[in-house]
Amino acid sequence: MYVQEVADLNVEVERAESGAFVRLDGDLDKVTAPLLKEALATLFAEGRMRVVIETTDLEFCDSSGLWVLLEHQRRISRAGSLTLVGVHGVLERVLDVTGLRAAFDIVCPTDL
Repeated sequence: MYVQEVADLNVEVERAESGAFVRLDGDLDKVTAPLLKEALATLFAEGRMRVVIETTDLEFCDSSGLWVLLEHQRRISRAGSLTLVGVHGVLERVLDVTGLRAAFDIVCPTDL
């Protein structure tokens, strides 16, 4: 497991056999999106095709953050899956307003 923090975003990654669990805490925006992009690109390069992203502690997400999520979802969709857990607040509104909710597998914490 490793944890990286830039500005107002903490990205914690736990690797599993063929996948990974990524926990986000803070703000996912233009300044911090490259940190998540790097973490997800590393997981992809390692062949981890099942990624779960925990967003319960994500306080903010702008279009830069949304683009990183969408880009990775598209990248692994043929061979794996990207699941968002704990979607709420600004991220939930951004997904709804943009019509991108359907692009992601979203699981409520109570469904786990």
